[in-house]
Amino acid sequence: MAVDPRQIVAAFLTFSMFALLANMIKEDHFTPTNNVKLPGPPDVQYEKITIPEPRFATLPKESTGPWAEDDVQVEPCWTRPAPKEVEQSGFVTFSLTHGPEYHISQIADAVVVARYLGATLVLPDIRGTKPGDKRDFDEVYNVEKFVKSLDGVIKVTKDQPAEVAAGKIAVVRVPNRVTEDHISEHIEPVLRMKGNLRLVTYFPSVNMRKAEEKKDVDSVACLAMFSALQLEPELQEVVDLMVERLRTLSRKSGGKFIAVDLRVDVLEKKACQGRTDSGRKSCFNAQEVGVFLRKIGFQEDTTIYLTQSSWHFSLDALKEIFPKTYTKGNIIPIDQKQKFLSSGTVELEKILDFYICSQSDVFVPAISGLFYANVVGKRIASGRTQVLVPSEVSSSSASAADFISSYISKKNHLAHSCFC
Repeated sequence: MAVDPRQIVAAFLTFSMFALLANMIKEDHFTPTNNVKLPGPPDVQYEKITIPEPRFATLPKESTGPWAEDDVQVEPCWTRPAPKEVEQSGFVTFSLTHGPEYHISQIADAVVVARYLGATLVLPDIRGTKPGDKRDFDEVYNVEKFVKSLDGVIKVTKDQPAEVAAGKIAVVRVPNRVTEDHISEHIEPVLRMKGNLRLVTYFPSVNMRKAEEKKDVDSVACLAMFSALQLEPELQEVVDLMVERLRTLSRKSGGKFIAVDLRVDVLEKKACQGRTDSGRKSCFNAQEVGVFLRKIGFQEDTTIYLTQSSWHFSLDALKEIFPKTYTKGNIIPIDQKQKFLSSGTVELEKILDFYICSQSDVFVPAISGLFYANVVGKRIASGRTQVLVPSEVSSSSASAADFISSYISKKNHLAHSCFC
């Protein structure tokens, strides 16, 4: 029986098409992207994630976007304070409260006060938002690193002295970024009279801009904020595993991902309603963040991490624009979920959020405040300066560079007085 040549050609074309399709699937799913590491050891398990299909069939390729390279690694500008020649007796105690964005400032103020007074700093405990919710310092932070970093600058004791525990201790309110004049006038007389102090830091305003003139206490504050305070190793490992998980999910963007500080409960508060004196919105919801990121050039397959504790229906608008949008529950190792997400406390969740936002390739503060300000400080210290502040974008040719945080573009953050 004669064979129609057209059938032979059709069969050849069909075979070629399937071969090409198989090659595309192989390239898309099994060829690793450069510089993207698998998250942690092989026995680490995560929640199963289904990667959403693109809306249009396209050849697999690495997506583009307004990603910026990290800055050259910065170096500390501060000079390590010399040991004090004269030291007073007495102890300074305090607690860390409200979350990691407050801890950094509270640590800096306590170290500055103890240094000025020549007193011994008692290692703080960590208080949660609920009564009786208390943790030891070493459950969150690296004690040995803290003590070693401050060696020769101040004395630190890990245990509360008996005379402090037994006696009634004087409580002194301290404004954030306390000055030497304030210590001399309002705190030193109390120490001389009472012998021991308990500090409570308050925040008259969120002021993280660097001072016009450098002062002696600046080097002490820099040391406390950016060298002494580090996560304890096991907690740091969980953060690292989550970051690596996000990078693996971001294969098409070279392992780069965006972290967005967006918490629905905060958006609903009065402070997030209305506008600032300059007419700018104070906070941005999920849809507004999604539209902003799309307009400045991020592609729909961009991976986004949200600080929101668990999924909320209002986040669906962002997921419509960027399908690869995740919260902690999606990316935390399964064996860590109970400890971090089901313990009834938000303090550990805040720790994860703060340090993931500090390590992401891009940080977007949908909410202004101390979390934003102190995350920026950590990012400046590590050279990660792509911080994009949301805005209502009207221009079709908007550039991500137009929305860089003024902390970065004007180099007016406190951290710029600590790093060169």
